[in-house]
Amino acid sequence: MPQLQVVPVDLIDGEGFRSNVGIIVCDKRGLLLIGGRVGQNAWQFPQGGIKSGESAEQAMFRELHEEIGLRPHDVDVLGCTRDWLRYRLPEQFIRRNVHPLCIGQKQRWYLLRLTGTETGLRFDTTATPEFDRWRWTNFWDPVREVIFFKRRVYAQALNELGPLVFPAGLPPRPDWWEPGWGGAEND
Repeated sequence: MPQLQVVPVDLIDGEGFRSNVGIIVCDKRGLLLIGGRVGQNAWQFPQGGIKSGESAEQAMFRELHEEIGLRPHDVDVLGCTRDWLRYRLPEQFIRRNVHPLCIGQKQRWYLLRLTGTETGLRFDTTATPEFDRWRWTNFWDPVREVIFFKRRVYAQALNELGPLVFPAGLPPRPDWWEPGWGGAEND
């Protein structure tokens, strides 16, 4: 019988959701920064777990520096989601030999605007970088580019926080937009 491994983890609630922050960085044009996962053909927004004793905002600034090298003086905080946004991990990604069991993530999403230059972006602030490249992308594109089980949460975060970037109205949703992601007439 495999031995249960108890590992020091970020905060996991009684339902098995890991407390986490997601970070959307925009520029003055309304483009969004996504990072390429190290050694993978995968793109996502910076994100990371909230540690014991840390507020969501403290975790956001720590992850911002660890994952993409930016500091608080490099960004303006435009907003944060009102509630936790949740996603479940597909069965094949759940590590059953770890306690406490994590079945997914609950995230507070932050929208930041880069105030400085891109020269502050770097990936060497930790021994195990999350990203090895980055690029600016159109507003809705990260929803399509992230791994499938995070797409609904990305859509929710962008729908809620997007008016802070586009107060006159969000960009039109692309033709690949899925029902249930919000913002479309048929949702």
